[in-house]
Order: sequence, then structure tokens, then C-alpha cells
Amino acid sequence: MKAHIGDQLVVESPITGGIRRDGEIVGLHHEDGTPPYDVLWSDTDEVSVIFPGPDAHIRRLEPHSKDSSAR
Repeated sequence: MKAHIGDQLVVESPITGGIRRDGEIVGLHHEDGTPPYDVLWSDTDEVSVIFPGPDAHIRRLEPHSKDSSAR
């Protein structure tokens, strides 16, 4: 899994009909965009460090150029 600042992290519920959680990736810990990520959660407006599990995926909200660097 690789992400860029501004991407959305979506965590699906493991149960049918459960609530999913999403937030904006506001910080990267590795230049190559691999986890962990600092995520600003949409439901709490709090930032936490996340190592996404198999129930998570990245949604790209903005196009990223190939030469843009992750910070």
C-alpha cells in the first residue's frame, strides 16, 4: 500500500452493515509512501498514526505527478 499526502484512507467494517471510517492522510513516515500514516479522521477531527490492515484501502482524491516527492 502506498499513499500521498491528501489521499483518503478508508477502513471498511468487518461486519455487514457496519460503519466504515475514513480520513485524510496528512503525514507520511516514509518517503516511498508506505505505512504508517498520520490520518485526520473525518468523524473526530483527530489525527492518529495508522498501520492500515487488510480492511483498508487508499482513495486518491487528487492526481499526483510521478515526480512529486512524499514528505
